[in-house]
Amino acid sequence: MDRRTFLQLAAAAPLLGAEMPVPKYHIVTSYKRIDGGGMPGKYPARAVRVHSEGAIDTAANRVDGAVVRKMLTAGMLKLTGASNERDAWSQFISPNDVVGIKVNCSGAPEINSNPELVAGIIDNLIAVGVPADHIYIYDRFQNQMRIVNFPPHVAKGVNIWAAESSRGSILGYDPNTYVEVDFFGEEDTRSNLIKLVSEKFTKVINVPTMKEHRAAGVTGCLKNIAYGDFSNVARSHHREHSNTYSFIGTLASVEPLRSRTVLNIMDGLRSVWQGGPFLQSPRFLFFPKILMFGTDPVALDHLLINLIEKKRKQEGAPSIFDRSEAHVRFGPELDPNFNSFIREPAHVDYASHLGLGVYDMARIKESEINL
Repeated sequence: MDRRTFLQLAAAAPLLGAEMPVPKYHIVTSYKRIDGGGMPGKYPARAVRVHSEGAIDTAANRVDGAVVRKMLTAGMLKLTGASNERDAWSQFISPNDVVGIKVNCSGAPEINSNPELVAGIIDNLIAVGVPADHIYIYDRFQNQMRIVNFPPHVAKGVNIWAAESSRGSILGYDPNTYVEVDFFGEEDTRSNLIKLVSEKFTKVINVPTMKEHRAAGVTGCLKNIAYGDFSNVARSHHREHSNTYSFIGTLASVEPLRSRTVLNIMDGLRSVWQGGPFLQSPRFLFFPKILMFGTDPVALDHLLINLIEKKRKQEGAPSIFDRSEAHVRFGPELDPNFNSFIREPAHVDYASHLGLGVYDMARIKESEINL
């Protein structure tokens, strides 16, 4: 490779950690790392992608629960190598566990963790022997969870819980487990972990959505488990600048969240390629009709980046790695050539340097199943 080509490739590559400013983080927790537990988990650098054309009727925008359950079975068996569903789930969950299912409701009613998928997960947990009342579907904001409306879809006795019944409430957070950091001189510089994660759950199953995000670049496993489990995180965005690059991985690495997050099942039945997390125009909605499985959130999120980048290229939109301020314009992201923030998809690479998973595509082993 000649020097000119090398310099061109280097200029186009995502910025590495040494080149990006990283604020000083102060992590406070009394919990210790569980040896071998949690992220990157039992299957580092592994990913399973399951696709089915029948998963969703795009004309009616309706999910087929029976097809989703077949996809769930296929993905879990392939990931674990087990011969049956009970053995597959038993690799992660025991009857004595209290399980939190971390959903993503921020894009409801269009882009959210689908109840049909969550119901399938819950039925498998109950089959393993976990009592229904030891299972919690949870997220930060109650109003968003109400829009999704999980109760009619899931087994009776399952808990539906939100950290904030009203925006800004602090009662659902652990005052003794937090990350302290000053981004822009804001008054409140502390983000606290959801109390149930530190005090009640023994295992967490992460069920993120697959979508573009106007500040982080993508919302996937890492952002869902990080920004979705801590208070006071929106302060990381200010004008065109965002600290999602280092904040997401830092939050995800905090104990006991890291050790207790044992499985990621990423919902890509629907997705959005511009204006995330909230769908601002039907033009940006698309239907990958996939589920992705793994214990390594970094590997799964790198595959998500590839999916969003491919779709944006098809639509003639700039890369989510584009850092040109000429493409920054504050306001509704209705023109895909403009965005309110300089996106930070390299947060996925940054998280790999914290030991949360494998970013190198040459090392990631992806299995694909078509049903």
